[in-house]
Order: sequence, then structure tokens, then C-alpha cells
Amino acid sequence: MTAQPSLSRRAAAELVGTAGLLVVVIGSGLKAAELSRDTGVALIANSLASAIGLGLIITLFGPLSGAHLNPVVTLTSWWSRRIGGEGLGGREALVYAAAQSAGAIGGALLADVMFGRTPGTFATQVRDGGHLLIGEVVATAGLVLLIQGLGRIGRPRLIPAAVAAYIAAAIWFTSSGSFANPAGTVGRSFSDSFTGIAPESLPGFVGAQLVGGILGLALAALLYGTGRGGGRTVKPAPAPASEPEPEPEPVEATVPAALPETGPADGASPEKAAYETIG
Repeated sequence: MTAQPSLSRRAAAELVGTAGLLVVVIGSGLKAAELSRDTGVALIANSLASAIGLGLIITLFGPLSGAHLNPVVTLTSWWSRRIGGEGLGGREALVYAAAQSAGAIGGALLADVMFGRTPGTFATQVRDGGHLLIGEVVATAGLVLLIQGLGRIGRPRLIPAAVAAYIAAAIWFTSSGSFANPAGTVGRSFSDSFTGIAPESLPGFVGAQLVGGILGLALAALLYGTGRGGGRTVKPAPAPASEPEPEPEPVEATVPAALPETGPADGASPEKAAYETIG
């Protein structure tokens, strides 16, 4: 099994990965708005680009840090460790969340610079209303349930494609547009663009995302149990009773003149552990 990268390298992966995600989300939104005045067409382009970029970023940075890119996923990983599973310690979770937040803001500023806009201009698009907050709860709960569920049934390799597909769909089926990421939400407030959110809308959205994360964890525990494999314990079947075998009659053995030398048996190479998301 390969050694786990240092915390500094994992934090760097989270910072760069989250920055890349915000560049994709905001940049594709700016480009879409430039090319079409039709909001529906712009949203199609933005959602497809965001999903493809997210899947690629998770695939690239997953082996290093787990590619959380999201404080809610990091918190669920920390909680999983607290209840006896695999995950991050408290200090690691704090470092991850700080790196994700810094990366999200940096990515938003970079996207604006690329498109010749003044970086750091706060978004003016107010997103309020109870229906939008419910949308964020649903979007975040579904994301956490997807990541936790795939991990607990032993299929973590499906996470990059599954999360990308989920986000592409959730952008459309939720009323809020599926931000589902506190760091990404804060980052998007630093760009007054198609995908932005006004700073005054941040508390409601971030609070809804945290509630959604808790709900997603609860659903995962209800459906799959608290540990990997759904918490199911399968007892081995008892061996059938059999009559004692009769002792064999002694026979005269013939010893060869020389025994052939045997080399060491080939062992199976250890299976490389799959990386964690969420995660």
C-alpha cells in the first residue's frame, strides 16, 4: 500500500482543485452569457461544463487528497472517523476547509481576470426565499448520500463520474441551482456574474447546506448502516456434521534418491486501496 501524502500536499491539492472548480463554474457561466442571451441555453452550457470539469478534477486530485473540494464533504469524512470508520481527524478537517475556502476565492478572482473583468467585485444577484433554501438542503443531502452510499457499498471508484452526473442533474432539478458547497458559495460571491450570489444571501445558503449535509449523513446511516458494507453482518453457515474418517492403513513409502528443489511461491501483489471523496 502506498504511503498517504503529507497534510501539506493534500491541502495544496484541495486548494488547487477547488480553485479549478470555481474557474470552471464561473468561467463557463461568463462564456455562456457572452455567447447567448437565452438563459436556458446559458444554463445548459454552464451545467455541462461544470459537471465535466468537476469529474476531471475529482479524478485527478482524488488519489492525493480525496478531492473533497467542499467543506460539507470534509465534515462528513470527519464524522465518519468519529463513529469508527475511515476519515479525517479534526486538525486535518480544519486545514482542508481553510484550503478549500482560499481556493474558491482565488478561483473566482482568476476567472474574472481571464475574462477582462475587475476581480473582487461582489455579486449583486440576491438569492433568497424559503424555496431556494429547501433546494439547497435537497441538493446537499443528495450529494452526501451519493458519496457516502457509494463508499459504504464498496464502489468508491464510481464517485467521480457519479458526482459529476449528479451535479449536472441537480443544477436543473433544484430551485437553487445546486450550489451544495459552502466554500464554492463564498467564492461565487466574489464574482458579479451569471453564477454569482450576493454576500447577503450567504448565511441562508451556507446554513441550508450544513443542514443538508446532516440530513445526507442520517439517510446514509439509515439505508446503509454506520460502517462500510451497510453495517450488515453475515454469519458463516455451520459446517455439516460428518462421521469420523477411518484411519488409513500404514503403507511402506518409497523415498526418492533426491528431492527436486522448489522456489518460493509467487505471492499475490497487494491490492491498491481506492481513494476517499465526500466525501
